[in-house]
Amino acid sequence: MSGRLQRAVQMLLYVDDTPHRTALSFAIGVLIAFSPLLGIHTALALGISYLFRLSRGPMLVGAYINNPWTLAPMYMAGTLLGCSILGVSTEGIEMIDWKLHGWAFYQALLEGLRPYLWPFLLGNTLLGIVGAVAGYFALRFVLERRRQGAQGAQP
Repeated sequence: MSGRLQRAVQMLLYVDDTPHRTALSFAIGVLIAFSPLLGIHTALALGISYLFRLSRGPMLVGAYINNPWTLAPMYMAGTLLGCSILGVSTEGIEMIDWKLHGWAFYQALLEGLRPYLWPFLLGNTLLGIVGAVAGYFALRFVLERRRQGAQGAQP
């Protein structure tokens, strides 16, 4: 397991909080990861964790599911889902240049996605909700099992 991935897993498994609160923090982070507010995911995660006194680590791990390697596939999947639900043709969607960086990327994204704005918002919101719910229950299950195992091992 790579060093970063190992640290992220440790951050999730060794938080000094209840399984519910840790899983909730992670789930909100996953929801943030699918947020179309690209570029402010870290600020959103930190602000929400501070505002609601939730664990920062798990929320950041969830939010960082969206990273430079996953950004295009995640947003494309959400946009295609939204197109499917709203009946919007996906012809021409491949014209978006995902290799651009900085302001050029945002300009190309805005122009290329203009007809796909509502599908983009809807699809990524739905994927975020599904991912958050799945992440919550999966992490809570793991954390509760770990806690039960640790309590059973004590004399």
